[in-house]
Amino acid sequence: VIKRIYDEYEKDDGFRVLVDRLWPRGITKEKARVDMWAKEITPSSELRKWTHEKPEERFKDFVEKYKHELRESEHFSQFRDSINKHDKVTLLSSVKNIDNSHVTVLLKELEQH
Repeated sequence: VIKRIYDEYEKDDGFRVLVDRLWPRGITKEKARVDMWAKEITPSSELRKWTHEKPEERFKDFVEKYKHELRESEHFSQFRDSINKHDKVTLLSSVKNIDNSHVTVLLKELEQH
């Protein structure tokens, strides 16, 4: 499941994982109720900055570049193994448009592996 970190906590969220490199503004750790902060599997700073320059133009290329980063990352397989121990996992992010973000790419990669 994917949710914005600003959405209300729900008991059925299961294991809550923040998948942003930077901590979201205005959210305390108590309010976030995050079980894990997986910043190691987020897009690299270089990729994130490159994409933010022209997000609409670069999103398709971003998807491929981020997939490549995930596949090359030792952290991705460790992350996948650790979340597979839970019945339900909620990926949390502060991005405004989750549908066109790293979160959907990450979710698809997790589902494929």
